[in-house]
Amino acid sequence: MTDIIRTIISQYANSPIIRTLIDNWNENIDLSASFQQFYDKVWNIETAVGFGLDIWGKIVGVSRYLALPELSDYFGFDNANDDWSPFDVDPFYNGLSGAGGYALTDTAYRSLIMTKALANISDTTANSLNILLQLMFAGRGRFYVLDLGAMNARYVFEFWLTAYEISIMTASGIFPRPAGVNISVMIAPNDFFGFAEAGEESLSFGDGTFYNEGLIYVK
Repeated sequence: MTDIIRTIISQYANSPIIRTLIDNWNENIDLSASFQQFYDKVWNIETAVGFGLDIWGKIVGVSRYLALPELSDYFGFDNANDDWSPFDVDPFYNGLSGAGGYALTDTAYRSLIMTKALANISDTTANSLNILLQLMFAGRGRFYVLDLGAMNARYVFEFWLTAYEISIMTASGIFPRPAGVNISVMIAPNDFFGFAEAGEESLSFGDGTFYNEGLIYVK
């Protein structure tokens, strides 16, 4: 350890026995590598991994493990929701509403921790919520917050979200909810059937399906 004398409290600074023990210990054990590893793997959020990120997650209040939404289709009969499949297409419903315990990778978890840390001090305005989205989904495509009026707001994503990203947006509590405001999440990629005024990325007959309102999730 460098300048070890500064680490000894004043009441023992002139004790020859304690000074000798500390000096001998310091000469035979070099902890500089361990200190650097601790800083890199635990203390520094930019480089922390494994249990270091788990510690940061507990500090900001977000778990590495997510309960994924149930996205599978099941066999059923025709109804108003039109969300069931016929024979030989999908299985019977097994009674599970979701699969729990999905562990995020270090990279995904680090991004989630940083987002939650900022969310903890956010003022929940549209501008602040858009900044949170930029931190979480940078480089994925277009996304934004819509003020729908009448105390309703919506997160809109113009690209497909993965199952764990849907869980983050709808069930993890990462993104704050303005007081008294109903929040929904809309996935609206441009690979649906549409006309010219909908944008050049809309697909034509035989290429894209009609948009399904089931792609709106309510928090």
